[in-house]
Amino acid sequence: MTQASHRFSHIVVHTPALDGSRRVTEGDVILGVASHLDDVVEILRLADLDQIDVEESDHIEWQGGGPDEWPGLTEHPQE
Repeated sequence: MTQASHRFSHIVVHTPALDGSRRVTEGDVILGVASHLDDVVEILRLADLDQIDVEESDHIEWQGGGPDEWPGLTEHPQE
């Protein structure tokens, strides 16, 4: 895949699992598992896709709720 086509890949943030986590995929490739919106941002950064606006991009499909939907998560854990 070329760099140009990679930039416009279709990313899916899947329906939340029972624990509230959500798989993040690019095509058939699992990029990671997110427990919070910040995790999605980091997963995309590690995949060299950080130019995508996580909350506004047409290149991200949010299944089972948008970027503010993290069932089972009451607060973001402090590091």
